[in-house]
Amino acid sequence: MVCLVPEPAGRRDAQGEYRTAHDDVRKTGGTVHGPGAAAHPLPFPKQGPCQPGGLALALCSSPAPESDRVTSLLLLHTADAGVPPLADDARRAGFDVPGVGECANLVREALRLQPDAVLCWMPRPDDAFLQAIATLQSQQRMPLLVFTDDASAEPMQRALDAGVHAWVVQGYAARRLRPLVQLAVARAAHEGALRERVAELSERLEERKLVDQAKGILMRASRVSEQEAFTLLRSASMQGNQRVGQVSRQVIDAARLAQAINQAGQQRMLSQRLVKLYALACAGTEAAAANALVRESIARVETNLAGLQQTLSPETFGDLLEAAQAGWGAMRALLERRPETAALAELDDLAEAVLEQAEALVSALESSGLARTVGIVNMAGKQRMLSQRMAKLALLAAQPALAADVGPRLELTRHEVDGGLAALAAAPLAGSEIAQLLERGRTGWQALLQAVPRAGQAGGRTALAATSEELLDTFERLTTAYQHSIQVLMG
Repeated sequence: MVCLVPEPAGRRDAQGEYRTAHDDVRKTGGTVHGPGAAAHPLPFPKQGPCQPGGLALALCSSPAPESDRVTSLLLLHTADAGVPPLADDARRAGFDVPGVGECANLVREALRLQPDAVLCWMPRPDDAFLQAIATLQSQQRMPLLVFTDDASAEPMQRALDAGVHAWVVQGYAARRLRPLVQLAVARAAHEGALRERVAELSERLEERKLVDQAKGILMRASRVSEQEAFTLLRSASMQGNQRVGQVSRQVIDAARLAQAINQAGQQRMLSQRLVKLYALACAGTEAAAANALVRESIARVETNLAGLQQTLSPETFGDLLEAAQAGWGAMRALLERRPETAALAELDDLAEAVLEQAEALVSALESSGLARTVGIVNMAGKQRMLSQRMAKLALLAAQPALAADVGPRLELTRHEVDGGLAALAAAPLAGSEIAQLLERGRTGWQALLQAVPRAGQAGGRTALAATSEELLDTFERLTTAYQHSIQVLMG
């Protein structure tokens, strides 16, 4: 006889003795060939049993790699009377059968038993069955073989889309069981390899996009060439033992966070500036210019709120943004009325509420993991707010009804500015632009302090308006310089 394919593993005969396929070959006078032919159990058949006649020969193949072997097969079927003896056939084919159940329990049984493959006998597949297949494959992919009587093209396509690896129409036979399971396993492995390849290519494409975006940020912020920007990213990746894509994402995240902190910090400043401008308009000091700056400041607040809502996560910051929006709405309503000295105290209260809401948002932004590197942006931005607060308080102190409450706040603001300038000077960030802006800020701050005592006079108010706006411009430039600093962006 001739055995052209590997034969089944050993089994017990009618007398209870364990025998292998090679024993059968020797019994008929044949010769066994192949590695380990004297004793090893052969793999299972792929084409059929040995046929009598001719040269006695058994062709043995080396065992399949352990990772490619299918040892357990979950069997599921419908309640039809024509269900074949699936469990008996599977065991005769050499499979372990961890469970036999109904197709309706596909997801539960497959996840519970964790078989190497799943076989379903489903003569008439319905929508629920196809949906169960999709659910299973979305949770844990595994090879799936389906025997069916439905030869329609539509359910076949839906089955393949859902995750079936072998859809056999009117083709069940015990002798075909093993090759069909192996087909399903091979297709599942092939699909898995394709998914990994696609994921790898997608990751590379995404990393390329991140690198290009990070290079653009560094080029715009620090006015370096594209090659210099990439060199910075590559050096940081080597120093941090990270991929260039990871460093690029950190640069992007740091830039976004620094911008958000800057915008939220501007809301603090604008709340104080608007009260200052309103007070100047009430006093008739350069009223036309003050009213123009009020309109410009209102537009900036609106733009900042829109930008923050677009940039920040609603799940994380939504409640803070809603509070900021509501507080600003109340303040804007008063600003749209004609300036009146009697409304100064009410406007100041509304401004303090807006300031508090903006401070809460800045604090939440600073609580992120990048706060260590971008916190200095907030420190510089706070100087903007304090410069406008100082000018506002000086103008309010000139009002007899408000002077008693304003005095302590003036002194506290002065100490905060002095402490902030000292902290910025001691910060490890270097650069000629930052150093020059810090020096200009110290000079402008002294000029503002000299104008504060004269806020009750027309000339003093004019000087206060001019010096506070000049100092604001300096601190704006300083904050932007920190925001775009290589040290901040690169951590």
